[in-house]
Amino acid sequence: MRIVLFEPEIPPNTGNIARLCAATKTPLHLIEPLGFTIDDKHLKRAGLDYWPHVDVTVHPDFGQFLETVAPPRLVMATTKGSTPHHRFEFRADDAIVLGPETRGLPPELMEGHPKVRIPIWGEVRSLNLSTATGILLFEALRQTGGIVDAFPA
Repeated sequence: MRIVLFEPEIPPNTGNIARLCAATKTPLHLIEPLGFTIDDKHLKRAGLDYWPHVDVTVHPDFGQFLETVAPPRLVMATTKGSTPHHRFEFRADDAIVLGPETRGLPPELMEGHPKVRIPIWGEVRSLNLSTATGILLFEALRQTGGIVDAFPA
């Protein structure tokens, strides 16, 4: 399992996601351009002292990520997805891709890949990026048995 943030914009969200990835031993991939620098104080603060435990890689663009990592399957998180996350069959080697906070993933990037959404009600258009990442990652880990591996008894 991998988390991929495509052009993230808000440092505290990325810091929270890094902390989540440290807690679950999930690799984190950041696709540039980033809306901040890696040494941003808000990014570091949100990740607290867990940064040494985060397997994080920064890629200059999405093509380089694909070439270097070659994930077997990309799962695109989008409010426009047709499959609710809890009905989607995740695989242990999936790369869950989430887009920038203000605009989401570009349609051309999502083309040809499965798209999942988190069901929400009312006038709310979307969830916070770090909240959405946590929901998707834990559902994926639950389905694939990664929870057992990440949290031994």
